[in-house]
Amino acid sequence: MSHPIQFNILARDATSWARAGELHTPHGVIPTPYLAPVGTAATVKSVSPRELRELGASLILANTYHLALRPGADLVAEMGGLHRFMAWDGPILTDSGGFQVFSLAPMRTLTPDGVRFRSHIDGSEHVFTPESVMDIEMKLGADIIMPLDVCPPYPATREENERALDLTHAWAARCLAAHDRPDQAVYGIVQGGVYADLRRASAEAIGGLAVAGIGIGGLSVGEPKEMMLAMLEAQVPCLPDGLPRHLLGVGAPEDLVAGAARGIDTFDCVLPTREARHGSAWTPEGRLNLKNARFQRDAAPLDPTCDCYTCQTFSRAYLRHLVKADELLGLRLLTIHNLAFVLRLMREVRAAILDGRFASWRADWEARWPRALPSLA
Repeated sequence: MSHPIQFNILARDATSWARAGELHTPHGVIPTPYLAPVGTAATVKSVSPRELRELGASLILANTYHLALRPGADLVAEMGGLHRFMAWDGPILTDSGGFQVFSLAPMRTLTPDGVRFRSHIDGSEHVFTPESVMDIEMKLGADIIMPLDVCPPYPATREENERALDLTHAWAARCLAAHDRPDQAVYGIVQGGVYADLRRASAEAIGGLAVAGIGIGGLSVGEPKEMMLAMLEAQVPCLPDGLPRHLLGVGAPEDLVAGAARGIDTFDCVLPTREARHGSAWTPEGRLNLKNARFQRDAAPLDPTCDCYTCQTFSRAYLRHLVKADELLGLRLLTIHNLAFVLRLMREVRAAILDGRFASWRADWEARWPRALPSLA
């Protein structure tokens, strides 16, 4: 089966599973490895599409659950689809909403056919089935879409994870059967919790379907980071080598470097924007809490090596003032910087792989970053 995306692997690291490539979509090329900024409700919070372009963003992620509830997929379709609605002409990925639905444990009921849940907005009742989710995502019109899956919490028993796998695999097949929009690529999602054998079984089952790529779900949901990496090490070798791999919901700097070393091509995470809204900035020194009094008279930029608008224009003292005063400009400027930081980090990872120096680059980066994680065993 042909897909509307094409993934080309341009280079591989000799010391890890890291690889650099290009993911061609109907709305542009995504250089990999890459982190997709999250635009949950069709907006990356506080920044405009023009600013995202200036930062070097390509792919962004929007959320099916939130958009289905508000403003509704029919309205988005009526307005010309998600790209036109949010004025973003680059690639878009929509997740299935499964993670959001299953996080509403007291407000949802799971059946073999789908999941019934109540809206977190107004308590109204809704039903997601594999087929209805495909209908919603086809109306939204993203380039890459995810099927409805079951994301167990952490911790969950082996039996709970086995039931989740059975439904996830069956629903993936139903999603593929229901999807008929030729300009969209449907990924499959692998699960398995923290059980390595279930992870491998899920990789083989989803990898055997006619999917355009692989989404890795159910990680970074509360388990220790070392366990997350162990699950990647168990699962990634079982995935089809030629398909792009997307790690859902992971985006801390150390996780991006460690994930890339384990063969992940794309990531998404709310962390860069969420930390900005809480007054935190990522720099080569690590995470800076601008609420801290030590920045009150600090005339230096957040990061003297950063070329983003925030660092080229404002001092830490001014940014701290904005944060303490709850000024909207503060969260905007910190968001711009955090996105610039993480997108630059991904470009550095990619360049190091392409140049055949990823091992040395990684060792140097982990020596400087204060929250480095273990190397691939």
